[in-house]
Amino acid sequence: MVLADDQELVRAGLSMVITGLPDLEIVGEAGTGAEAVRLADEVRPDVVVMDIRMPGTDGIEATRAITADSPTPRVLILTTFDDDENVYASLRAGASGFLVKDMALVDIIAAIRVVAAGDALIAPSVTRRLIEDFAGRPAPARQHRRLDGITGREREVLTLIGRGLSNSEIAEELFIGPATAKTHVARLLTKLDARDRVQLVIAAYDAGLVSPSG
Repeated sequence: MVLADDQELVRAGLSMVITGLPDLEIVGEAGTGAEAVRLADEVRPDVVVMDIRMPGTDGIEATRAITADSPTPRVLILTTFDDDENVYASLRAGASGFLVKDMALVDIIAAIRVVAAGDALIAPSVTRRLIEDFAGRPAPARQHRRLDGITGREREVLTLIGRGLSNSEIAEELFIGPATAKTHVARLLTKLDARDRVQLVIAAYDAGLVSPSG
């Protein structure tokens, strides 16, 4: 992975923990967005852990550049959410998830593994913040994504994804098996041409299926 953060202390702290893990390897560090883009192109890591606010090219623009081509490294945003209004934009730029910096290191490491495995990570609490932010935007700012071609059950699943529920929680909510829930999610990814679960969350409230009240 590549660590991209303008705070050397943050990079050093993560590096110290990750270096001792057998399944994770740091192949580069960047202090600016431009350096992150260059490293991602040169070393092709599985994951780029990206801060948003960096000098020059910020994390959002860097994420957009990194995820522009396929196959591409997956980007995990690591930022201070309450101080940054651009998290929603980072997801639109192609990030596969994000975390806040005050999370426990063990949770950050677990999230890196989730994203490296090809899934996306978005905490329910952060999902609610995104929905609140989105709901407060003027109507023209919304894409009003069409959901032609999905079934009624898939619409239900997409709504629950938008609320931040995991596959197991969706299964429990809809009284279906976990494997069935996973199948519905996979079909939604295909039908909506979504790269990962984060994009499904965005699709859910682009289509008006979720609101701040849930």
